[in-house]
Amino acid sequence: MRVVIGSDHEGMELKNFIKEALIEQGFSVVDKSETPAVDFVESTLAIVNDLKQSEGSMGIAIDGYGVGSFMTATKVKGIIAAEVSDERSAYMTREHNNACLITLGSEIVGKALALNIVKEFLAANYDGGRHQIRVDMLNKMA
Repeated sequence: MRVVIGSDHEGMELKNFIKEALIEQGFSVVDKSETPAVDFVESTLAIVNDLKQSEGSMGIAIDGYGVGSFMTATKVKGIIAAEVSDERSAYMTREHNNACLITLGSEIVGKALALNIVKEFLAANYDGGRHQIRVDMLNKMA
């Protein structure tokens, strides 16, 4: 699976930690911020633009609190993103909402929790079915 990741300066340490763990697990990782982005808007848009071009890829955006990246991502039509700080929400947003991007706050989650969140997000599959009505509505927005 291809995972697109990026961060601003506040999320850089956590991003690098997650990136290395994903590479060790055999994921194909595309880092959109090898050096810290000046702002979460810049790093998130780099991830989102890549996701829009690469169907099937998943994204992870990291900033201090996760909220800025979330707000940025949801401004882009066709992107369903979730700001998460627990494993269950990460799994369910993929399974029921077909989210292609999660945002994490490096000041909110520690390294171990962040890895568990990413693991659950990437392990989940979209259920479709009755959830597709909601996903269609979300995709028409922004």
